[in-house]
Amino acid sequence: MLPSLSVPSGKVAAARPGIIEGTANNTVNPTHVYSVKEIYKTVQGEGWHTGRSAVFLRFAGCNLWSGREKDRADAICSFCDTDFLGTDGPGGGKFRSAADLAAQVRRVWEGALPPGANDCAQHAAFEGPFSVNAQVEQAAKPYVVCTGGEPLLQLDDALVAALHGEGFDVGVETNGTKAAPGELDWICVSPKAGAPVVLTRGHELKLVYHQKEALPNMFAHMDFEHFFLQPMDGPDRERFTEEARAWCARNPPWKLSLQTHKILGVP
Repeated sequence: MLPSLSVPSGKVAAARPGIIEGTANNTVNPTHVYSVKEIYKTVQGEGWHTGRSAVFLRFAGCNLWSGREKDRADAICSFCDTDFLGTDGPGGGKFRSAADLAAQVRRVWEGALPPGANDCAQHAAFEGPFSVNAQVEQAAKPYVVCTGGEPLLQLDDALVAALHGEGFDVGVETNGTKAAPGELDWICVSPKAGAPVVLTRGHELKLVYHQKEALPNMFAHMDFEHFFLQPMDGPDRERFTEEARAWCARNPPWKLSLQTHKILGVP
């Protein structure tokens, strides 16, 4: 089973108890509105969970780029390949409660399930002499990836709890510049050159390569369970892929991560 994150109210947790010190803005606010670009079902294309079915909950907004092309040249994350501007994507919109947003995530998951998927999940969760192992049971659980933009500008304790209430494992893909709420099941940090990393411990560090001011050895001391290099998309992708492959071959525990969703042609 994935580790559970539990901390006192107002304190930040990441992958394990005591993972990070600080205070997150996770106080429940009854007037809070979640701005969501899109919600869709696909497979995770990158990192440790590559190939796992997931709902992607993409929040609008980021602290490293406005999302507008006119601002790209001056952005910290100028190579971003994601549209997170506005709330006009599939399933997107303004959600006035954590429960409403979590229910929408559940509807997207169930609406995209192939025939027989629920039966498979029930078999995976069966307890008895012929039950499957915990890893298979975990893989059968619904999984939501909270992403962006920068999801930790909006993701809070209330939403994590509501998603758990709908039966989801809850993962986050973040640039690591904001504190995380407690009880997350998976934290993936993707550092960006020029942006301070606050989340220095977690499950997965996934570094986009090549960033001249964000090289792998700058992050190897951080407390993550898995380290990935992911070649930057663009005109130099083939060269970056070969360089990243060579680095991983020489420097375990770094592993190569490819954007398999782009290879497959899925979102």
